[in-house]
Amino acid sequence: MASTVRVEFTGSQGDALAARMEWPAGTPLGYAIFAHCFSCSKDIFAANRIARQLAGHGYAVLRFDFTGLGHSEGDFANTNFSSNIDDLVAAARFLENEYEAPSLLIGHSLGGAAVIAAASALPSVKAIATLGAPSDAEHVKHQFIDRVEEIEREGVAEVSLGGRPFTIRKHLLEDIQGHTLENALASLRRPLLIAHSPVDATVGIDNASRLFLAAKHPKSFVSLDGADHLLSREEDAVFAADMIASWAGKYLAAPARRAPPRAKPNTVVVSETGAGKYENWVVANGHVSLAGEPPAVGGTGNGPTPYELLSASLGTCTSMTLRMYADRKGWPIDDILVEVIHAKDHAEDCETCVEGRDVKVDIFERTIRVKGNLNAEQHGRLLEIADKCPVHKSLHSSVVVRTKLA
Repeated sequence: MASTVRVEFTGSQGDALAARMEWPAGTPLGYAIFAHCFSCSKDIFAANRIARQLAGHGYAVLRFDFTGLGHSEGDFANTNFSSNIDDLVAAARFLENEYEAPSLLIGHSLGGAAVIAAASALPSVKAIATLGAPSDAEHVKHQFIDRVEEIEREGVAEVSLGGRPFTIRKHLLEDIQGHTLENALASLRRPLLIAHSPVDATVGIDNASRLFLAAKHPKSFVSLDGADHLLSREEDAVFAADMIASWAGKYLAAPARRAPPRAKPNTVVVSETGAGKYENWVVANGHVSLAGEPPAVGGTGNGPTPYELLSASLGTCTSMTLRMYADRKGWPIDDILVEVIHAKDHAEDCETCVEGRDVKVDIFERTIRVKGNLNAEQHGRLLEIADKCPVHKSLHSSVVVRTKLA
């Protein structure tokens, strides 16, 4: 099941940028960054719906607020198109350091122009998709055209964008004048998908024509027929995401797992699968399974974590030990269910604590449910037997781990 996790990274101006990771179920087909429209945020409907729909198709998607917007720190008045490009590069570095370098860029409106401009600095990116993107960054002036003269004369003005006040400085106008996309498209050398609505009243369809003519092959166009600029209808956002997922699948090959290692007698063999960070094969007595870490820490979530495996060992050993004892006694037990929760807690009163040091101990909360016609004395005896299971004893005994490099 897809899930959403809040994350944060440092933007191009040193501010903390708020972001969300949309995680697919299982190993991601690829990592994508979604760049929102000018003065919008990562939580605008189109960004939210498209990112989650792409996660449903198997992609991990990072959507974030540019500096000074949404929940990100910084002053929007000090930003410009160049700083947006730099924020995108910072987002890509964050993905690369924490999870995996992005292979897909998606940009909505001015975010579309930004991903085209940023792609040259991101060699890991294999495909770029735009939604309602302008053919040049200067198009953004149309959103406050009546205040341009004042901004150029006074150096700054407060404008209304989407019903909210924003401060626009002259350096934004100067910056966008220097950013045409023709050169960026000519040297893009990556597959490009241009999605645009023929009835877009904010960024006209002629912008899509200019982008398409300037781009080199392979390039594709998808008509978002009937959609408004913000893709505010759910069916339009879903259609756009479905088209992007289908198109990108041609260029983003899912990592293939290596074959599991050969089984060895009386040995548990663990080997990386090669299909995702932290994902491992576990081969025990010929039985093959997966282990890993959850997406929140960069894993694939395709298997239990090491501590979950340890909890499973305690739980299964407890169940088996109780069953053996009950069968030997002839007690009428229909079913045994064991739940184990692992946590670390501060040690308050234990012999191993070192004075003046902050010590934590591992705590396994074990809950046992036994279905059968047993009396109170029998229940009490089962609790005693549970503490005698071999794994329980191992956890309480002195353990020696001998390690060598083969």
